[in-house]
Amino acid sequence: MTIRSHTKNKILLTGLLICTASLYAPMANAAAIYKIVDEKTGQVTFTDRPQNYEQQAGKQITETHITTDSNSSSSNVSTAANQTTSTAPPTTVATKAPRVNYQLSMIEPSEERAYRRPAQSIVVTLQIKPALQAGDSVSITLDGNEVAQGLSTSISTVDILPGSHVINAVIKNAKGQTLKQISRTVYVIQNTQTLQNNKKIAQQLLAYQRLPWYQKVLLKMRQDGKQPNMQSFTKPIADKPMTLEQPVIK
Repeated sequence: MTIRSHTKNKILLTGLLICTASLYAPMANAAAIYKIVDEKTGQVTFTDRPQNYEQQAGKQITETHITTDSNSSSSNVSTAANQTTSTAPPTTVATKAPRVNYQLSMIEPSEERAYRRPAQSIVVTLQIKPALQAGDSVSITLDGNEVAQGLSTSISTVDILPGSHVINAVIKNAKGQTLKQISRTVYVIQNTQTLQNNKKIAQQLLAYQRLPWYQKVLLKMRQDGKQPNMQSFTKPIADKPMTLEQPVIK
């Protein structure tokens, strides 16, 4: 009875040792997890095989404190990767060249002023700092209608109606987007002296056209510096009508 009890206890002890060994087996097989960071893109990867990345340039390899057994390593790596994906730094995107901040000023006309029509023309002169970049352009408009491209122009007032008008200068890029603009209001007035002279000339021309022919000749001779003979302008005397005499029949 004693031998059988001793044998039974030995069997129980052996089973307990086997169970204890099976519980600690995963810890014995535990492997370290490594964090791989791509220095160019910022992408983070977790792996238990850092030797696969040691030969790759631009990879930063660090050991983490997370460990897992060989059976569950793949699932833990996936979970850790998913958790760090949202916190990983964003991929660097190539930025565009900064837009130039232009300074645009209108030298002429420098302020609101009036121009006499049609004697004066509107001279427009612009100044840009810094220099105009490739692809950018300058447009000059009058009342919304483009009159020139560039930094200067001269606008004739012959066809501009009297009143206020707006000169606008705009800097645009290659896509047609407005980068800078400036406006100036000018006034066009009718040249009163010129208008009166034109009316006087028109009246004189009309009066000349109404003169009889001999007065027109007289004016022409006076302009040529000749002294006209007034007798030459007297109305000729009409001759009596001529009749044929009847021959005398003897």
